[in-house]
Amino acid sequence: MCVCQTMEVGKCIKNTVCDRGRGVLLEPFIHQVGGHSSMMRYDDHTVCKPLISREQRFYESLPPEMKEFTPEYKGVVSVCFEGDSDGYINLVAYPFVESEAVDQEEAFEREHPRRKHSRRGLHRTSSTASSSDHKEEWPQLTSENTESVPEMKSPKLELLMQSDVPFQMLDGNSEISSERISYNPWSLRCHKQQLNRMRSESKERKLYKFLLLENVVHHFEIPCVLDLKMGTRQHGDDASEEKAARQMKKCEQSTSATLGVRVCGMQVFHVDTGHYLCLNKYYGRGLSTEGFRQALFQYLHNGVRLRVDLFEPILSKLRRLKCVLESQASYRFYSSSLLIIYDGRDYPTAIVADPLAKEHALKVDVRMIDFAHSTYKGFRDDPTVHDGPDKGYVLGLRSLINILEHIRDESQ
Repeated sequence: MCVCQTMEVGKCIKNTVCDRGRGVLLEPFIHQVGGHSSMMRYDDHTVCKPLISREQRFYESLPPEMKEFTPEYKGVVSVCFEGDSDGYINLVAYPFVESEAVDQEEAFEREHPRRKHSRRGLHRTSSTASSSDHKEEWPQLTSENTESVPEMKSPKLELLMQSDVPFQMLDGNSEISSERISYNPWSLRCHKQQLNRMRSESKERKLYKFLLLENVVHHFEIPCVLDLKMGTRQHGDDASEEKAARQMKKCEQSTSATLGVRVCGMQVFHVDTGHYLCLNKYYGRGLSTEGFRQALFQYLHNGVRLRVDLFEPILSKLRRLKCVLESQASYRFYSSSLLIIYDGRDYPTAIVADPLAKEHALKVDVRMIDFAHSTYKGFRDDPTVHDGPDKGYVLGLRSLINILEHIRDESQ
């Protein structure tokens, strides 16, 4: 189903505030391999995710040298539930109206004064948020009408989430599931959880704000994606003691503490079977240092051979990113992830011998994502100011570079 053009879907839920006629039907993003907030496909070149005000401001204030390594920020849309005639839920995006957001945020403040402190900074940007870790900043453009959204059927996920290449899941016991599906199973998990969160809040919240971001895999015919949680620390400066302790424990029990990086998700195309092999964050958390090395090897192996042609393009980008971040004094990217992407197409030697074809065939990308807990000196008047570059993140890049160089040298 293409959503590059706006389309009208069913009839809007009774009394909802988003009855504007035409909108863009959002689809689950089938190549999401990690994270907890659902990524939605807006069009071929754009995805969207629930807005967190801190992350929005961070994208808006990125230094120029970092923009090469982050998705392009494309703005904000309003998203609401709409039901079709069969009772299925759809999420539909409409142009964001700033004045409407301000009015309805003020109404929400009047009805929920206990949350005023946690939302004080949001009025400066008229931004709201959505995350299971940011419940005090849920994306709320409220309506005076508080009638609950009727109980509705689950969305037609199997019809919406389609890929020409099937997926198979490798679970924590290293067993491959027999089921071949047409979407990354993690994307389905995140999408269902997102709909449940939004539906549970629907009595008070009719409109939600989503960030529009570049779809960083749209250049790739068969995107192989590695999602890495970067740094030795995952909790933000504003985290509660309980959450900080929980995040520190995760780091201590994984390669985050020793290497500054752990696997958060992966999909890699195997040419011998014709499907993606997928790993999720639970698999990645249990890896030892050697297990992490094996995971990187697995990510670069297409089931027939190790893609030795990819080492230098990936290493070149990682080294450049390392230099950029070493020059960013006071920046901290807590709980941020790094995506490494390449095309799973395996080009014949004769084609790759051509310089132009080789450059296209070896196209890889490296992007930083997820900035809900990031900070730097002067950002949103954050009280904690850090000195120097983010050593934990840089350690993770250094570990990645060293391990990839080691795998490359062993394969020669």
